[in-house]
Amino acid sequence: MEGPNFIDYVKILCKSGKGGAGSVHFRRDKYTAKGGPDGGDGGRGGNIVVKGNKQLWTLLHLKYHRHATAKAGINGGKSNMTGAEGEDVYLEVPLGTIAINEKTGKQEFEIIDDGQTEILVPGGRGGLGNAHFKTSTRQAPKFAQPGEDGKEGLKILELKLLADVGLVGHPNAGKSTLLATVSKAKPKIAEYEFTTLTPSVGIVEYKDYQSFVMADIPGIIEGASEGKGLGLRFLRHIERNSILLFMVPVDTKDVIGEFKILLNELNKHNPEILVKEKLLAITKIDLIDGEMKEELTDIMEKETGNKGILKNIPYIFISSITEEGIPELKDLIWKTLN
Repeated sequence: MEGPNFIDYVKILCKSGKGGAGSVHFRRDKYTAKGGPDGGDGGRGGNIVVKGNKQLWTLLHLKYHRHATAKAGINGGKSNMTGAEGEDVYLEVPLGTIAINEKTGKQEFEIIDDGQTEILVPGGRGGLGNAHFKTSTRQAPKFAQPGEDGKEGLKILELKLLADVGLVGHPNAGKSTLLATVSKAKPKIAEYEFTTLTPSVGIVEYKDYQSFVMADIPGIIEGASEGKGLGLRFLRHIERNSILLFMVPVDTKDVIGEFKILLNELNKHNPEILVKEKLLAITKIDLIDGEMKEELTDIMEKETGNKGILKNIPYIFISSITEEGIPELKDLIWKTLN
């Protein structure tokens, strides 16, 4: 998922197909001069359908296809023949995509399984043929229903990455370096803020051929919930992770204070996020000596009490450069996941 190729939000103008008209027809053959009504029903108009595809990680393929138009249903025929249904239009999307009504802002459904299909805009119903309108007093109805018009409207498709572990931290906290260390992902890494401009996903191999998925979310800064920095654009991806791994570099001025800022920004964006399991990794410990680590450990332990910010939140010291603490971090993640 390279930067310019990662698209997680698209608007599509959708128009479903019109239903076919019902037929007005009367049975005629060499034995019947004036038979009863046998007009068939019109076919349903084509639907706009969203389908999950586990091979996709972005909505890039929909970026330049902002219009989806399905075909109309075919009119009904004689001999009670129903017209063919209009061909459906399929929009394939990554797992974790949600559909939103542009007018109401409400979520309509989410795609979480490969091959899962959901109708985004239903096609118009086909009209009934005149055979349906025959009664004891009306033996030869000379009318039928027209097909129902298709529906048209703007729909929003929004991707929220599905991952077992989401990395949460300020820019330059070491998230990309950790992901590159524990998986085969190759996120861009450099010593300046906002190196990561798009989410990256990697599969972390564990013991006995087991694995879990880790997502590197672009850095959060104070005020991100109000749109500062990369703002709301990437906070949505955190919502779909099972575990939140907070990362704070050891060389920050106030480790606990920075952790509190991260919690506060997520709480402002969506308080329900903080119900998830949380872990804290103190990164870049290769930059400090043993004495400084002991001092920091004392500070951390004070926060694990009943009134501390780290109550029920395990923490660990790691270095992605020396790989100190990395095996223990994998164990902690796996234990929390299971």
